[in-house]
Amino acid sequence: MRSRTVTGGGGVDIRVEEHGPRDAHPLLLIHGFSQSRLAWTPQFDSALSDDYRLVAMDLRGHGASGTPADPDAYRDPALWADDVRAVIEGLDLARPTLVGWSYGGLVVSDYLATHGDGAVGGVVLVGAITEKGTADADRFAGERFVALDSGFRSTDVEESVESLDSFVRLCVEGELDDRERYRALGYNVSVPPFVRAALQDRTVEHGTVLRGVETPVLLIHGEADPVVRPAAARKHADLFPNATLSVYENVGHSPFLEARERFEADLRGFLG
Repeated sequence: MRSRTVTGGGGVDIRVEEHGPRDAHPLLLIHGFSQSRLAWTPQFDSALSDDYRLVAMDLRGHGASGTPADPDAYRDPALWADDVRAVIEGLDLARPTLVGWSYGGLVVSDYLATHGDGAVGGVVLVGAITEKGTADADRFAGERFVALDSGFRSTDVEESVESLDSFVRLCVEGELDDRERYRALGYNVSVPPFVRAALQDRTVEHGTVLRGVETPVLLIHGEADPVVRPAAARKHADLFPNATLSVYENVGHSPFLEARERFEADLRGFLG
């Protein structure tokens, strides 16, 4: 494992963790809402890290990255886009494949809308969103996830932790073992409530720009996802001109964890 910090949009420090050979094809892994780069630990510990350069970033306000106090630092798509570009350029990633999970799909979309797809070799969206604060974004959000919103914003410790624990459980179909559950709860709790509120309150829609993305796109979505409804992936399949959709039955919001072997096989097939 190699770790470093790059300077992202507006001067925010972005922490990056890297696994695998430096001369292998790079995959830039972008986690979801209130998570961290550690969400990708199953991939760090897999054979993928033998064959690919796995680079995982902590989003601004998450993990070990900088946490600006101004809510405006989380609203501008260009700032999120510049964070991603800073990692690509700072680590000299040659035509990386961008892999965005959940809210990470919105960050990937921020990048594509701001900087285009000329510097990337492919895009993988996993249980992902590409818009926020729109009618479709509201339609795609699962009811049980929406019901947790007040707890995400709460500064009351008991209410906040209870909501985040419910969210962690909601991210998989079935039960997490204690080790995975409490590890995930730990990095979810470390995100300040005002950051979660700022992410939830964004209004952004990239549909027009994304229709012009020419790079290949792989869409992976769990049919049982209660956080982002599978209808989102079906919309994305119609949106991107070069998209392939793979729906996992009996899988929830975290295909890379719940169906790891299939996820990694699909990823290798796409990269090949």
